[in-house]
Amino acid sequence: MQSLSVNINIPVPADSVIITKIELKELKKLQLTGVYWSMKDLEKRVNRKSEWIKENILYPTRFKKVLDAENGGFVFYPKSKGQTWSFQASKMAKFLDENFDRIFA
Repeated sequence: MQSLSVNINIPVPADSVIITKIELKELKKLQLTGVYWSMKDLEKRVNRKSEWIKENILYPTRFKKVLDAENGGFVFYPKSKGQTWSFQASKMAKFLDENFDRIFA
C-alpha cells in the first residue's frame, strides 16, 4: 500500500481555534455541569408545555422510578404548593437523549 503525504496550509481566523471532537464533547458536557433547570427551562428543551412533560415524562412509573431524587434520581418532585421542580441539567439532558424513542413513541 502506498501513501501520499501533502502539506496544506489552511488559514484560521484570529478569533477561532481548532479543537478535537473529544475536546468539543467535553466542553459541551461542562456547559451543563452544576446547572439546574426549572420547569420553564425543561419546557424550552423539550419544546412542550409542563402538562405534557408531567404526563409523558415525569409521572409515568417507568420514568419516575429513575428520575425521582428520593430514589437516587436527578429530579426534585415538589411535595407541596409553592415548591418548584428542579432538574439536574446534565443528567436530565442525557436522560432525554437516551430515552427519546420511549418518550415520543
